[in-house]
Amino acid sequence: MKIRRILATAVAAAVTTPVLLLSVTPAFADDKPTAQTQEKPSLAELEKAAAAAKAAYDDAVAAESAAYAALEALASDTTPLALAAAAAEAEAAAAATAKTDADQAVTDAQAVLDALPEDATEEQRIAAEATLTGAEAAAVAAGEAEAAADAKVVEAYDALDDARVAAARKLVQAQKATEAALADKNAADEALEKAKEEAAEEGEDGEEGEGDEGCALEPKLTTVLTGLPSTVVAGTKVDLNLRVTNGTDETMDEVLPFAYIHASDRSGLNDIDDLVHLQWLPASSSKWKTVDNERFMDATSPLKAGAHADVKMRLTIDASAPAGDGVTFVAGNYRNDNGTCGGSPDLEEYEFLIAAAGSKPTKTDDAKGSTPDLKPQSGTSAGPVTGTLAATGSSSTSQLALASGAALAIGAGAVFVVRRRETGSHA
Repeated sequence: MKIRRILATAVAAAVTTPVLLLSVTPAFADDKPTAQTQEKPSLAELEKAAAAAKAAYDDAVAAESAAYAALEALASDTTPLALAAAAAEAEAAAAATAKTDADQAVTDAQAVLDALPEDATEEQRIAAEATLTGAEAAAVAAGEAEAAADAKVVEAYDALDDARVAAARKLVQAQKATEAALADKNAADEALEKAKEEAAEEGEDGEEGEGDEGCALEPKLTTVLTGLPSTVVAGTKVDLNLRVTNGTDETMDEVLPFAYIHASDRSGLNDIDDLVHLQWLPASSSKWKTVDNERFMDATSPLKAGAHADVKMRLTIDASAPAGDGVTFVAGNYRNDNGTCGGSPDLEEYEFLIAAAGSKPTKTDDAKGSTPDLKPQSGTSAGPVTGTLAATGSSSTSQLALASGAALAIGAGAVFVVRRRETGSHA
């Protein structure tokens, strides 16, 4: 059975909204000074604008929550579309049984006709031939019924898949609306706060507060996962390597690698995350740590321009895991001693199939990342690895919220593997 595997487009929200993942406070939209002829808004007007922006953001959050709920509801096997698909499969199974019985009736009728003795009467021969003719007609009708039932199965699963994709797209739109509303809210809050500070400074001397800058997107900070086969057999263990490369012209004081893994059975409705284990080995320890989808791994400290650092990883799938589908996301953030920070614009994704224990899959190629032409940045020369894993305890940080953001966006039901069954495949 050939399968169309679609990671529901809700994942795109986690992959393509790095501003939310990297920093909850984007920089103010316009750094240019106000023109002399432009009238400044009053404090009351700014307060009104901030309240309106907050209300719009609250509405966007509510709409996004509703979109999440709608998408999660479609994952249930008790929804009308799922029940219709199950009923169609039951009908197809009954039709297949009826076709088998009808074919057997033809075989039996032919056997009776062939077994008539030479001295059989004309009436006996005519009766046997009539029985065979009737059985053949019934077999033809049963075959047509079976084909119709199979078509209904395909139609039912197409409808279910289409509904899930539509719900995922609606969720992406809602997430984008929430992101835009958050940016507007933050900008309004910042403008109001700035106006309040200026108003306070008019009557007294004081030091200016330091404003937090939003973290920057850095496409030259790349993460590449190697060693992951396109198919992994349940009950086996695979050694992996995560390479984080600083392709910029400046040293990054700390680089924090991140990984996330998700898996489901073949239906795409049941996750099997508890049967799939992704681990990493700190440079300062011989004890493997489990990727918990909520924290960064230990930081590389420092990572010079053009250099890279490798993280040893391994994937283990329990022997009890059913055949299914998996995906691993990797990314990286950085922060410097001077307070600047940033990270990968995207979560690089690697999809793989899970084969049942004892299987001997024919696919042995490495899983490909979501950016096939991605090459680790190495500057003008390859150079030695200068980054070292430092057990700094900084794997969880409020300044860089990629891990918790990704866990929220992906782990809360946003990843769905949708399986499209082609015509004639309902088993």
